[in-house]
Amino acid sequence: MLKWQIGSVQITQIVELTTASLGPYLLPQATPEVLRREEWLRPFCDPEGKLVLSVHTLVVESQGECLLVDTCIGNDKQRSYPRWNKMQTDFLDRLGQAGFAPERIDTVMCTHLHVDHVGWNTRLVDDRWVPTFANARYLFAEEEWNYWRDEPQEYGPVVEDSVLPIVDAGLADLVTPTHQVTDEVWLEPTPGHTPGHVSVHIASNGEEAVITGDMIHHPCQISHPGWSSSADWNQQMSAETRGHFLDRYADRPVLVIGTHFAAPTAGHVVRDGETFRLDY
Repeated sequence: MLKWQIGSVQITQIVELTTASLGPYLLPQATPEVLRREEWLRPFCDPEGKLVLSVHTLVVESQGECLLVDTCIGNDKQRSYPRWNKMQTDFLDRLGQAGFAPERIDTVMCTHLHVDHVGWNTRLVDDRWVPTFANARYLFAEEEWNYWRDEPQEYGPVVEDSVLPIVDAGLADLVTPTHQVTDEVWLEPTPGHTPGHVSVHIASNGEEAVITGDMIHHPCQISHPGWSSSADWNQQMSAETRGHFLDRYADRPVLVIGTHFAAPTAGHVVRDGETFRLDY
């Protein structure tokens, strides 16, 4: 469990799982032969040179509020990807052991509505999907919700079991892509991976951080911003968004926390010749 302090804001990472099996599908350009040329990428790859991805949530404590960014895959969900189908993990126990029992969460922020970012929005109780964080407001970018409510889904009934129950319970707030959550936390539009994708910006006492969401899946995309994921809705837009982000935040004291980055998970973007790398 990693933690970061940004001014008066504390950010805590709770990992659901890590995997090296998705890399060849998501980023086929990132072969072990290519990745081995960049020594700084070694912590983010397995011993064979394959990409390692982490699925985790980030709890942001700001001004007395507990904000949870993305809710991973979830248990008991019917999914077409075999390793995630009817999965069982102790994620909620670990969240509670870290001091964040479900009833303590005030706001859930979904960077987008893909399968591995909304799963723990709900849990199965008496054969019904009920909100996991019953005291929380769930923030969905309005453009994101408008797209996915009618769009065919690749991995299973994600909207039906992990988003619609939140809407039906009256706990969903459809927000703009620049929505202010607290004085220290706001959303930042980063479209391309999905139409309404957002990142999360944190600023407190002169310090800053950005939680990427899937605008960047893996640190190799920092040195290769043109590498768009096979899961991107619009690969050209994704690459442009990523390039603008890296150019804007390079060589600045802004901590970049990757939503799928394996440990060490966070660092600062620095220029490296004609491209960039993560300094951690």
